[in-house]
Amino acid sequence: MKRELQLLRRIYAEQQRRKNSALSLYNKEIIHQKQMAFHRCTKRNRWVFGGNRSGKTECGAVETVWLARGIHPFRPNRKEISCWVVSLSQQVQREVAQQKVLHYLDKSWIEEIAMLSGSKGSPQYGVIDYLIIRNVFGGTSKIAFKSCEAGREKFQGASLDFVWFDEEPPQDVYEECRMRVLDREGEIFGTMTPLKGLTWVYDEIYLNSKNSKEVWYEFMEWADNPFLSASEVQAMTETLSADSLESRRYGRFRSVGGMVYPEFDEVNVIQPFSVPPDWQDKLSIDPGLNNPLSCHWYARDYDGNVYVVAEHYEAQRDVQYHAQKIKEISRALNWHTDGRGNYEALMDSAANQRTLSGTRSVAELFSDNGISVDTRVNKDVYTGVNKVKALLKSASGRPRLFVFASCVNMIREFKGYFWGSGDRPIKKDDHAMDELRYYVCSLQEPPKKRQEKSVISQDKERLAKRLRLGV
Repeated sequence: MKRELQLLRRIYAEQQRRKNSALSLYNKEIIHQKQMAFHRCTKRNRWVFGGNRSGKTECGAVETVWLARGIHPFRPNRKEISCWVVSLSQQVQREVAQQKVLHYLDKSWIEEIAMLSGSKGSPQYGVIDYLIIRNVFGGTSKIAFKSCEAGREKFQGASLDFVWFDEEPPQDVYEECRMRVLDREGEIFGTMTPLKGLTWVYDEIYLNSKNSKEVWYEFMEWADNPFLSASEVQAMTETLSADSLESRRYGRFRSVGGMVYPEFDEVNVIQPFSVPPDWQDKLSIDPGLNNPLSCHWYARDYDGNVYVVAEHYEAQRDVQYHAQKIKEISRALNWHTDGRGNYEALMDSAANQRTLSGTRSVAELFSDNGISVDTRVNKDVYTGVNKVKALLKSASGRPRLFVFASCVNMIREFKGYFWGSGDRPIKKDDHAMDELRYYVCSLQEPPKKRQEKSVISQDKERLAKRLRLGV
């Protein structure tokens, strides 16, 4: 009987130990919503842009352990996993990513440890080469640690299920790691504080310049971390400059000149819906041949709110091609036409100029192809920018400009539009930003709501029409 009681006590003690382990307590009683959003996301290229101590590295380490153990609560699990944890240097690996992974790994799960330096008995004080982990499905998983300082050549050859980047890697290392997960249809995820400015991560992940459906990101700041007290956040905030706060608290990318439209936020991006015909307003076009032509469809409700509902954005095409695409999209939207059956659009006045080899201007060519363009647009940048700013965030703090999530190129340009010298935006990737200004500067009073007619009034109109036609 004594032996059985001792066994029960050991079982109970083990249950309590497991119940109180770091992995069991992770997001159990106190929930970090941004961490859980990262774990739930099913995209194959996920990134967290977070400030220091925002909790970004924690979710990268837990994701690694969950996948290696085969216990991920939101993804299909596998019997065997091979992965890399990539840090900027071996020193950073030892002090950050390696420590976090060991913190969430129960020692009983570790079957083998290979060290680059230090003792297997105290791996936290050395540099780990790789860990072999027991998977709950009976197999084993390998977590290997890599350092960016070794160079791209050290990242060749392997076939992997996933790679976790702890902080921003060089682009050539990132691209090499993408090749490592290709044959297994694996994934990439990264957790980083953007301290290097507008690097390749800004273009490829934040702007999603290649419009990949697998790219996902979120920002994580101190206020998102439920384990940081308000007094601690206040104390840390007071020690940093405004520029440092942007990256070290909010995890935001910074440019020397600053964003033209810092008011643009996720609240300005909405899911598409069927726009009432009375809201349809104009198209606005920034023409381009080698550069992209940008065309967007604008609607406006009775309160003066503006909606960007569709886009055509394409480079290296002629006017006839663009006009055909614009008409196809317009027909799909059941967009209104003028009295001649043409679609009306605003366009840069430069479209009136004829080239030496051309007999007709760009504006005339669009008109020949069913797009009636009005080139009498206000091109004053200062006026246009301020009008757009006022719509993005009104004096009351409420947005009045909304962009459908399907307009990916306009959203990308909003995020990448920066001031240059002389209080003028940098002339780069600004085609949608230009034609947006043309449209906003053209706005007058909001449309008046059409009054619904009674059945009697409708009968009278039909009768009058019959009398006029003599039928």
